[in-house]
Amino acid sequence: MNEHSPAKNSVRRILAASLIGTTIEFFDFYIYATAAVLVFPKLFFPAVDPTSSTLESLATFALAFFARPLGAAIFGHFGDRKGRKATLVAALMTMGPSTVAIGLLPGYQSIGIAAPLLLALFRFGQGLGLGGEWGGAVLLATENAPEGKKAWYGMFPQLGAPIGFLLSTGIFFMLSKLMTDADFLNYGWRIPFIASAVLVWLGLFIRLRITETPEFMKVVDNNTRVKVPVAEVFTKNTKAITLGTLITITTFLLFYLMTVFTLSWGTNALHIPKATFLVMQMVSMLFFGIGIPLSSVIADKYGRNRMLMIATVAIILFGLVFAPLFSTGNVFVTATFLSLGMFLMGLTYGPIGTALAEIFPASVRYTGASLAFTLAGILGASLTPYLATTLATKYGLAYVGYYLSVASFVTLLALLAARPLMKVK
Repeated sequence: MNEHSPAKNSVRRILAASLIGTTIEFFDFYIYATAAVLVFPKLFFPAVDPTSSTLESLATFALAFFARPLGAAIFGHFGDRKGRKATLVAALMTMGPSTVAIGLLPGYQSIGIAAPLLLALFRFGQGLGLGGEWGGAVLLATENAPEGKKAWYGMFPQLGAPIGFLLSTGIFFMLSKLMTDADFLNYGWRIPFIASAVLVWLGLFIRLRITETPEFMKVVDNNTRVKVPVAEVFTKNTKAITLGTLITITTFLLFYLMTVFTLSWGTNALHIPKATFLVMQMVSMLFFGIGIPLSSVIADKYGRNRMLMIATVAIILFGLVFAPLFSTGNVFVTATFLSLGMFLMGLTYGPIGTALAEIFPASVRYTGASLAFTLAGILGASLTPYLATTLATKYGLAYVGYYLSVASFVTLLALLAARPLMKVK
């Protein structure tokens, strides 16, 4: 049928829908991460010790990562039972209102303990929505991809990460330049949260116009849908969900070390001006964006597993030079460090979606890929800013690098064990 074989315009629409959706979702997610370092410690977690306030704020940041597997299970169930399109719309409409609500939330001085409690609730909503967003966006792209280009198609939703980060960081940078610190803390930080409503509407408009993926339609036509996809994943695809989770740990750990932790440590411990550090992070995102398509081309030519192994070995080595590169306080050295780390991030992030999708059968692929990705978020990212700050404070920056190298070695072992599951060339 024609609708099962989209024309060129339909393919472009599908890729645009996968890209715009993840861009919006990551934009929402990153403005929280930035605010968790720059604003929330003062507004929602007042304490005598600034470090304690920051750690409490980062704890709410971690909350979303524990909500994401629940979102993956819920949205994955409907994605495997009812279809990718409708589920993606629902995921977007879960995260978007949560983000806007954060922008409208009064501070601790206005409503007391209710402020951090509501912040935690809305943060949970963000995580719930993103748990169902990512897997569906990847499948929307890869299940429409021709043979030999699955990693290339699968990198379009991955590009939403650097684009979303650039948008969110760029807005915070402009606001910090246009406003006094007092005005920014009073109301300026709310602007990107509330403005995300416009982006959600745009994403909704695009996604309502897409068609269902051919591979899901085959599942429907062949009557192979399973009643409880999450049970099927853990009982019949145990190896895939375990190795898929371990394979993705390093991706999360590296990203949140290079964004949330470095922003906090760089502006507080190294005393680099906030605006300067945000500019350096935006530059590093360009290298992140370069690494994603580069790794995807290599992954299509030589195999997803091989590309991921190369990237993981490079990250192990990067962990060993983490402290020397990030302890000088020199702007040029720090910018080089951030750019190198984010380039490596692009190399591992580009093919990871395609790699996770292809180790699960189509009947449980939405649930399986989403759960592997989100469970890795708990292990590799949820407490990373908190643990890294604790390690750096008590033992020094070198131990943050060791933390990264050890986790990367675990990922390398998982990649070796997962070779039979992947389409190794």
